[in-house]
Amino acid sequence: MKPPAGAKSSPPAAARRGMAESQEPSPTESVAAGPARPAPPPKPLGNRGEEFKAGDHVVYPTHGVGQVQGIESMAVAGTELKVIIVTFEENRMTLRVPLNKAASAGLRKLAGTNMMGEALETLRGRARIKRTMWSRRAQEYEQKINSGDPVQIAEVVRDLHRNAGQPDQSFSERQIYELAMDRLAAEVAAIDGTDKNGAMNKLLEHLKG
Repeated sequence: MKPPAGAKSSPPAAARRGMAESQEPSPTESVAAGPARPAPPPKPLGNRGEEFKAGDHVVYPTHGVGQVQGIESMAVAGTELKVIIVTFEENRMTLRVPLNKAASAGLRKLAGTNMMGEALETLRGRARIKRTMWSRRAQEYEQKINSGDPVQIAEVVRDLHRNAGQPDQSFSERQIYELAMDRLAAEVAAIDGTDKNGAMNKLLEHLKG
């Protein structure tokens, strides 16, 4: 039966299927994504100032593991300010953190069993590398390290670790990897009461697992 005059004939079913299929991307094609925005800096973990006492091992986000020497009062702009004195033996540095700013500054006690257990389990996972420019990934890695969160630091170690037979790291990748490894090992050593070399060996065993 002929279609009415002026009416457009539809293409055969096979042709329609062919048109639909041609509009779908091939499985081997990659669809370009829009520009990725850098992730916001992780919120630092922290404890209230009154929770610290002399002799405590603590973690400060941008400097790693240190030790509380005590709480002192000092005059600042005509007012008395209580500060927590923290020393970092490796860097030969002393930090004074206002008692009322300890939590917001990210000063915290050593990670508990659950948090460090999660960090060590993270090392066993598969690396998750974003397909973005290295400069952007490097910025995100540094933010994770400076968050002071052992789980996020473990993610950096996991993502940048190279096993035998894998491509070598670039110089900047190696620097960030070593910084993350050093920070995590220092906290593991303080928790376990061992030295940093022993802690690094423990981390490497989890990476192999």
